[in-house]
Amino acid sequence: QVRLVESGGGLVQAGGSLRVSCTTSGSTLTGYAMGWFRQAPGKERDFVASISWSSSRTEYADSVKGRFTISRDNAKNTVYLQMNSLKPEDTAVYYCAADRLRYSNSQFIPAYWGQGTQVTVSS
Repeated sequence: QVRLVESGGGLVQAGGSLRVSCTTSGSTLTGYAMGWFRQAPGKERDFVASISWSSSRTEYADSVKGRFTISRDNAKNTVYLQMNSLKPEDTAVYYCAADRLRYSNSQFIPAYWGQGTQVTVSS
């Protein structure tokens, strides 16, 4: 079982930046591919970004490419999502997720979720 905890959400003006973090309680993120998803009110939860367990590969949704950066620090058991040039449409609850398998090189399939952190971008 992987327990994930997000932090760092908040209110920011359009064009601003914010970094959200994801860490674990009582377990390790080492070996797990990790991802960020977001869910706006009345909408489905959407993929934002993912990073492989080795950090060698990252993927992004088209809507955030060039603005968001996912990274990880295994020594700190933490995954980050740096969000720049934020837009009002980025407003959502951001969820961290861990892959179902450790040291997997197959497609990222989220199996463990955090409780989410709210990001609000004002216009």
